Amino acid sequence: MLKPKHIRLEASSFCQLRCPSCPTTSKAIHPAVGSGFLKLDDFQRLLDANPWIRAVELSNYGEMFLNPDLSNIIKEASKRDVRLHADNGVNLNHVKEGVLEDLVRYRLHSMTCSIDGASNETYKRYRVRGNFESVIENIEKINQLKKQYRSSYPILAWQFVVFGHNEHEIPSARELATRLNMEFRPKLSWDMDFSPVRDRDIVITQLGLGVATRKEYRERYRVDYMQGICHQLWDQPQINWDGKLLGCCRNFWGDFGGNAFKDGLLNSLNNEKIQYAREMLSGKRAARADIPCTTCEIYLGMEADQRWLKRGWVWRLARVARMCGRLCKAILRDISRLLPFRAAIGRKFPTMRH
Repeated sequence: MLKPKHIRLEASSFCQLRCPSCPTTSKAIHPAVGSGFLKLDDFQRLLDANPWIRAVELSNYGEMFLNPDLSNIIKEASKRDVRLHADNGVNLNHVKEGVLEDLVRYRLHSMTCSIDGASNETYKRYRVRGNFESVIENIEKINQLKKQYRSSYPILAWQFVVFGHNEHEIPSARELATRLNMEFRPKLSWDMDFSPVRDRDIVITQLGLGVATRKEYRERYRVDYMQGICHQLWDQPQINWDGKLLGCCRNFWGDFGGNAFKDGLLNSLNNEKIQYAREMLSGKRAARADIPCTTCEIYLGMEADQRWLKRGWVWRLARVARMCGRLCKAILRDISRLLPFRAAIGRKFPTMRH
């Protein structure tokens, strides 16, 4: 029986921005995802019934900061020693100051900010209705609060989706991310039609992937750029704000028939439909029309190439390597923060310099 310690639970499927390529903007998510917020009562009951859960990802298709219960959800997780993440992305345009303080005070673990530009003019080309200065101001407030509470959390990352209109600002964005103590994560765009890459050499150099588009990535490496998402059906299953089982963060075509709030998390994660989907992704079963994966281009690519998801020791080793890499970065970041303090101590007590 599958019993993951890390789940994904969307806090809000609403978003105030209108990004051109986003299915939230086009309302394509509505049939399966709908519009709503995660309720505190549902969150509490889910953790009561499943005390082994140690980590929850709160962000997905919407903006989690629009959830009016967010502060209480963060406090509840802290009380239970459940680690919260917002790594799928937030736009961070509109946040109440009290919520920003709760992020730090109750130690939301990590958060990825979607910032596709290093100036307002460039940023708002894709993040329609957004404001670059507001986002940076909120990040600076978080950093001030981290100093106030002497905390390293939340760990911040800057995700930069690369388009033709912003590729020239990648170096400036990387530099600003460093100044703001954020990890910089450039990402290939999923939409080949909206503002395609203009200067391939810049993108190849800056991303270090040897390619400039997801199509080139697939042709070169014979795997989808985002295939890692499929592992979420096992390791970090996606639950909708209303409890519906979506399986992965990409799925907005249909659910897997279970509801974590009504049917129970374990019953939902181990029902026949999602078990069949896992076997499909592993190449052990043929495609079935009622499985949402059959609508996904990642699965269709695997089916076309007959190159299926691997779940053996190679995948586990890769996961450990990624975890170790993130841990090393966190340790180095904390050490770098201590250096000014150590230098001050050294000036006061010279014998401590060595």
